Amino acid sequence: MAAHRPVEWVQAVVSRFDEQLPIKTGQQNTHTKVSTEHNKECLINISKYKFSLVISGLTTILKNVNNMRIFGEAAEKNLYLSQLIILDTLEKCLAGQPKDTMRLDETMLVKQLLPEICHFLHTCREGNQHAAELRNSASGVLFSLSCNNFNAVFSRISTRLQELTVCSEDNVDVHDIELLQYINVDCAKLKRLLKETAFKFKALKKVAQLAVINSLEKAFWNWVENYPDEFTKLYQIPQTDMAECAEKLFDLVDGFAESTKRKAAVWPLQIILLILCPEIIQDISKDVVDENNINKKLFLDSLRKALAGHGGSRQLTESAAIACVKLCKASTYINWEDNSVIFLLVQSMVVDLKNLLFNPSKPFSRGSQPADVDLMIDCLVSCFRISPHNNQHFKICLAQNSPSTFHYVLVNSLHRIITNSALDWWPKIDAVYCHSVELRNMFGETLHKAVQGCGAHPAIRMAPSLTFKEKVTSLKFKEKPTDLETRSYKYLLLSMVKLIHADPKLLLCNPRKQGPETQGSTAELITGLVQLVPQSHMPEIAQEAMEALLVLHQLDSIDLWNPDAPVETFWEISSQMLFYICKKLTSHQMLSSTEILKWLREILICRNKFLLKNKQADRSSCHFLFLCGVGCDVPASGNATQMSMDHDELLRTCTPGASLRKGKGNSSMDSTAGCSGTPPICRQAQTKLEVALYMFLWSPDTEAVLVAMSCFRHLCEEADIRCGVDEVSVHNFLPNYNTFMEFASVSNMMSTGRAALQKRVMALLRRIEHPTAGNTEAWEDTHAKWEQATKLILNYPKAKMEDGQAAESLHKTIVKRRMSHVSGGGSIDLSDTDSLQEWINMTGFLCALGGVCLQQRSSSGLATYSPPMGPVSERKGSMISVMSSEGNVDTPVSRFMDRLLSLMVCNHEKVGLQIRTNVKDLVGLELSPALYPMLFNKLKNTISKFFDSQGQVLLTDSNTQFVEQTIAIMKNLLDNHTEGSSEHLGQASIETMMLNLVRYVRVLGNMVHAIQIKTKLCQLVEVMMARRDDLSFCQEMKFRNKMVEYLTDWVMGTSNQAADDDVKCLTRDLDQASMEAVVSLLAGLPLQPEEGDGVELMEAKSQLFLKYFTLFMNLLNDCSEVEDENAQTGGRKRGMSRRLASLRHCTVLAMSNLLNANVDSGLMHSIGLGYHKDLQTRATFMEVLTKILQQGTEFDTLAETVLADRFERLVELVTMMGDQGELPIAMALANVVPCSQWDELARVLVTLFDSRHLLYQLLWNMFSKEVELADSMQTLFRGNSLASKIMTFCFKVYGATYLQKLLDPLLRIVITSSDWQHVSFEVDPTRLESSESLEENQRNLLQMTEKFFHAIISSSLEFPSQLRSVCHCLYQATCHSLLNKATVKEKKENKKSIVVPNG
Repeated sequence: MAAHRPVEWVQAVVSRFDEQLPIKTGQQNTHTKVSTEHNKECLINISKYKFSLVISGLTTILKNVNNMRIFGEAAEKNLYLSQLIILDTLEKCLAGQPKDTMRLDETMLVKQLLPEICHFLHTCREGNQHAAELRNSASGVLFSLSCNNFNAVFSRISTRLQELTVCSEDNVDVHDIELLQYINVDCAKLKRLLKETAFKFKALKKVAQLAVINSLEKAFWNWVENYPDEFTKLYQIPQTDMAECAEKLFDLVDGFAESTKRKAAVWPLQIILLILCPEIIQDISKDVVDENNINKKLFLDSLRKALAGHGGSRQLTESAAIACVKLCKASTYINWEDNSVIFLLVQSMVVDLKNLLFNPSKPFSRGSQPADVDLMIDCLVSCFRISPHNNQHFKICLAQNSPSTFHYVLVNSLHRIITNSALDWWPKIDAVYCHSVELRNMFGETLHKAVQGCGAHPAIRMAPSLTFKEKVTSLKFKEKPTDLETRSYKYLLLSMVKLIHADPKLLLCNPRKQGPETQGSTAELITGLVQLVPQSHMPEIAQEAMEALLVLHQLDSIDLWNPDAPVETFWEISSQMLFYICKKLTSHQMLSSTEILKWLREILICRNKFLLKNKQADRSSCHFLFLCGVGCDVPASGNATQMSMDHDELLRTCTPGASLRKGKGNSSMDSTAGCSGTPPICRQAQTKLEVALYMFLWSPDTEAVLVAMSCFRHLCEEADIRCGVDEVSVHNFLPNYNTFMEFASVSNMMSTGRAALQKRVMALLRRIEHPTAGNTEAWEDTHAKWEQATKLILNYPKAKMEDGQAAESLHKTIVKRRMSHVSGGGSIDLSDTDSLQEWINMTGFLCALGGVCLQQRSSSGLATYSPPMGPVSERKGSMISVMSSEGNVDTPVSRFMDRLLSLMVCNHEKVGLQIRTNVKDLVGLELSPALYPMLFNKLKNTISKFFDSQGQVLLTDSNTQFVEQTIAIMKNLLDNHTEGSSEHLGQASIETMMLNLVRYVRVLGNMVHAIQIKTKLCQLVEVMMARRDDLSFCQEMKFRNKMVEYLTDWVMGTSNQAADDDVKCLTRDLDQASMEAVVSLLAGLPLQPEEGDGVELMEAKSQLFLKYFTLFMNLLNDCSEVEDENAQTGGRKRGMSRRLASLRHCTVLAMSNLLNANVDSGLMHSIGLGYHKDLQTRATFMEVLTKILQQGTEFDTLAETVLADRFERLVELVTMMGDQGELPIAMALANVVPCSQWDELARVLVTLFDSRHLLYQLLWNMFSKEVELADSMQTLFRGNSLASKIMTFCFKVYGATYLQKLLDPLLRIVITSSDWQHVSFEVDPTRLESSESLEENQRNLLQMTEKFFHAIISSSLEFPSQLRSVCHCLYQATCHSLLNKATVKEKKENKKSIVVPNG
């Protein structure tokens, strides 16, 4: 297209540029800014080939934008931004203008573009806050335009001069003459201008003459500053034609200066014209002067007198100061070797000049403060370039008692010296390094006063184009003196920060200072800058402070922080800064947090460069760095600030004595950082950085999320560098290293929308495995903000009304931007989509990361006793899982889940539906699998409250809504095969919850909504059975039988008499869903009637089978009848026919599964169908029979002894014994059964093994395992173990009869015999009655004890054989295991004795 239709293609790009201007699209976001910049670059590149088309198009756009009518502050700002974008694009296109531009193009530029540019230069209102910036941009366009089209611009100026020579009016328009100030001027062009103005100057009116004088002066400086080599060459090779023009104009201007006022106006131009005449300056320096140059010499004498205060007029003194500053400035562009005369001229005036301008007792003032400041800056810079070591004026400006204007002038002068060093002979800034201490003190004082006063003053707008004094003057009659003073310090502070940015070494230099002092001064400087970053009321200073800190983190700057110990100093100071900034970010105390995060990313890059450099340069010097923080990532007992003593000692020995100190009047970064008892600041900083990055992941700003994700890469790079030195695992530094790298990789590839990005973020959060101080604190902080935001949302608009006008203003200024800033204590506006979106993001974040925090909480609590039969982690449904999920521990995660469940029935009139929908989706799709057990138990407990004490349903709208939400959540959760879900699904049973759901839903009736809920519940049951292997059931068969009983009641068939076709369709959908659920439930399910046993049980099972089989047959008949009707009616009924075909298929599957699992009780009822007179019935039966044969049904279950045979096989399986006497199944059961069920397991095992005469083998295996795992003999069989349970059960079962038979006669004698009625056995002297004797009682006790003892001993033959076996086995197992342990110990000791040498 571009090759064949270039004009259309260029016009399309220009149109796209036009459409994406802020005035057309509204307020810009990150995406539109990037798009606008891309369009600008395209047009700039195209202009190199299609210059005229691009310039013409941009000119038209500029004209249209200028003619737009706007209303409101926002529209005015967008207009201003659009104009700046267009002007900037024009300037860059014109700067790259091709040399072969046609004459026609020049004409077009003059006729179309030049008038529009002049519009900005002439008509911008002074009161407009954007006027100066627009004028600067327009002047840049004119400068570029005049580079290649000087003739066109010059023609306009010359024409206007000619018109003014014949104009008789006094008030004339001189705007076109003022274009001289902005055009590009080289030596040849300056000659043309001088000739033209000299030729027409005399004929001009006074107003025009003054305009020419003022404009020519600025044109001269345009030439000198843009072409300094040409000016320098002028003094090497004098140009006669230039000197002639300048001299002629000098004489004309000298003749014009008849009065004092006119002299004051022309002296600055006259000194410039004189500078253009090197030979004349040489001549007038002599004692004898040429007659033609006498007026020049007199002019210089007048300058000296006026400068010394002898001119008789203040105006002349001020003009003389200006002229002398111009002379000094121009002389700096001349090499001393080329012309020493001009320097002598400067030396003759400079002392008086400095005394005039830099007098603290009488500051120089002309009433125009901005011009005064600029003049003083020019003077200071020029004096430095002329004589860099004569710094008396520096000391005056540095003095603490000097006016703040002097400080401002000095700082800006230094900045200009640093940033503008175009000529080789200009001295460098290092000559001022000796004043670093004074400059740092000035910075500290200014920072203190600016920050101290900012709390009581409103935010101010600082435009870079306005100078210090202009701003102060504009506020002179509006602000109190204290306000003015505070503002002046802010402007000075901005200049100082810019100075640090330009050359950090200027304030880092510490001549003749020791390492700790150097580190302390560096810390003060960086602390001050860091303190400025979160200053929202000083946005420009904050931005500049970030730039300065970034420069301070460059490699060459860091080395200056403390040359004696660069690594340790870097680690401490940089970590302090990181900690402070991240703390502010996490508390949302920064307005432009996304920009700060981008800056923080650059800081991390610089840090890693420094670490890498030191790693490669000298490993020993950075040992402190690389050891710091190893292995401390995982917090102990949930406390993010704990650490090991070894780590603390290491840091204390490695850290130099100097620590971060407070600057004068400044608040420290954080008072807790580095205190005793807390981890080192580097550890705290990394933790706080993790917290900040985690919390930015839920930001509604997509750019902020992506930047935070990209920052994880630099965390990983730091870990890579640090672990490479000591060859430790990278996971010692970052336990979640792998997930962090995934975050980083996604930040590069992600280009989808906000919702997709958040979904990816939550998926990665669920993959975080290790709890750390960072992710735990991030979760808890987010939870606190989420709770507050939830309250604000639920109370809206009530909270907003209560807040009153103050909250309303807060809402207007902050809430529209980000909700997180309101979370700290304000109001919320739900019309702001970002507010609700941020709440949704926070909810998803808490759901996805909650599992790690739960893991951290459970690991820090008391350890739960686990049986010695195997590792806890290998047992599904272990005691730890049960305790953590069912316990009523009030943890933040538990409170969050409770609050989340309460929001499932949120009925807020404005956002209730959105909240319910998002909670349902987030819990069902984004919840961490580790929270599944807790969720299941909380859902179960909540739903159980929907029934009264008699089990009757408490039917309410809220309960129904909760049930419906629960069904949706459970279906999403089971449908969503999240990584790790299988491991956690089985840790809590869902049987009770599912049964309660069905019991509740079955009483809802047959209304449309009720049918829909039933359908969804049936679908949930089907999904549940699909995940059957991952779930745990306490009584699966009983549960499934009950579910089949309930769900088959919902199959309506033709019993539904609804007249509405839509209701009929819903009913058929319910039939379909019910049958699909029943199919999954009946797969391999033996029917279990609730009543009957033995023969009655078989009969009940047979009747139950008949009930279901009959229901399914009736449903098949209904399907057939309705299909016949639909076939006749056709049309809309075809959709119903498809439903019925699917229903029929499900019914056949259900019959197949039913018969397959219950052949013993069902075949007798179903076999007759094969001989039914109805052909379709016979065909159905054959289909069912075919399916069960395909499934491989075993017909041997038809035997009458089937139940007994099955039980026998089960017993054989449990009591199976290996070749070495081991019991694999029994021991496996011991490993997996929770300790709460060990009593029941002991009863079952003892009964089964005793019935098979294998009790001894069971006891041997259990006792041997117990002895093997015992730590010492003192704890043997003292714990709550399965072996002790089995021993207890054996003695209880087998010893009861023996004990009763043995002790009954003895106890009866003691209780009933008259001989023993009055006998006392009390042997405690303190409890004896007065009539009793201690010795007699002791004899009684011994006598009775002897009777019992002899009875027990003599009953040895009657001692139960089972208990004999228990005791024998206990003795043998204990001796055998202890002997083995002793043997192993003896062997180890023998080895040691062999290794140890003699002597």
